[in-house]
Amino acid sequence: MVSGVLKASLNELNLSLTLLSGQAFRWRKRNDKQVWFGVIDSFVFDLRQNAELQTIEWTLLNHASNGNKRRKLNEEDINDILIDYFNLNYSLSDLYNEWSKVDENFAKIAPNFLGVRVLRQNPHENLLSFICSSNNNIQRISKMIESLCTKYGTFLMTDDEFGDIHAFPEIKALCNADVEADLRKLGFGYRSKFIAKSAKMVEEKSKTTEWLLSLREKKYDDAHFELMQLSGVGAKVADCVCLMSLDKSEAIPVDTHVWQIATKMYLPHLKKNKSLTDKAYKEVADFFRHRFGDKAGWAHSVLFCSDLRQFKK
Repeated sequence: MVSGVLKASLNELNLSLTLLSGQAFRWRKRNDKQVWFGVIDSFVFDLRQNAELQTIEWTLLNHASNGNKRRKLNEEDINDILIDYFNLNYSLSDLYNEWSKVDENFAKIAPNFLGVRVLRQNPHENLLSFICSSNNNIQRISKMIESLCTKYGTFLMTDDEFGDIHAFPEIKALCNADVEADLRKLGFGYRSKFIAKSAKMVEEKSKTTEWLLSLREKKYDDAHFELMQLSGVGAKVADCVCLMSLDKSEAIPVDTHVWQIATKMYLPHLKKNKSLTDKAYKEVADFFRHRFGDKAGWAHSVLFCSDLRQFKK
């Protein structure tokens, strides 16, 4: 166990808004309601926001990763992990100022939703998590992801409050013939087939290179197209992965919340559509990109967050 401090004001990173905004599903509040507990790759963290000191106080609970097979990390190493995961290399305050100047709706919403950042996640975890998100809610997705990790992930540690903690499964662990049946028993329903098929497809594509990671180097349209060849991956899931793990900040996942925001605030003529067609999806996404620029996906995440039920107060 090792502890340290990361500089980050509430305006630059609001843990509660960011971690509850439906981007990642392995973060939980401890009983004291002050500390966030979660897993990043094979690292288990406690995180506490200190708004007064403008810091994130962290504790790495399993000091070395992968069963102590690698060297122990120093404070700078761990800060680098958190800086990468929380995408802290960009000034969010500057971006908020830019978006507020070009959009009055954003300017009204922003003061109550400061510090919403787009995470930079492991692409494999991000992909399979959002395959699970189809017709689902955040609480149930979180339970499914924990079941997946417990069944197929590497054991990391035992926590006094949350019990045994496992890493997110490696893709190859989800490629055996029993996976689909096992997932159905765990309550994944029709998503079981999508996860099993997509895992095999990713493993096949990764024989010579880390295929999903390699998509970070491709243009947005190309990465989005390749993702949509996977089982259970439509335009929205592909955009979630592009935005939240593949560095495509122009990606706009259009779901019910974004659709409602768009028709209410920006594109009222689309209300006549009874469903979100491919054409309407593209029109909404293109509008956001034109309005907010090359980091439109980040601006979209703030507006999305503002429409979530848990933040309505």
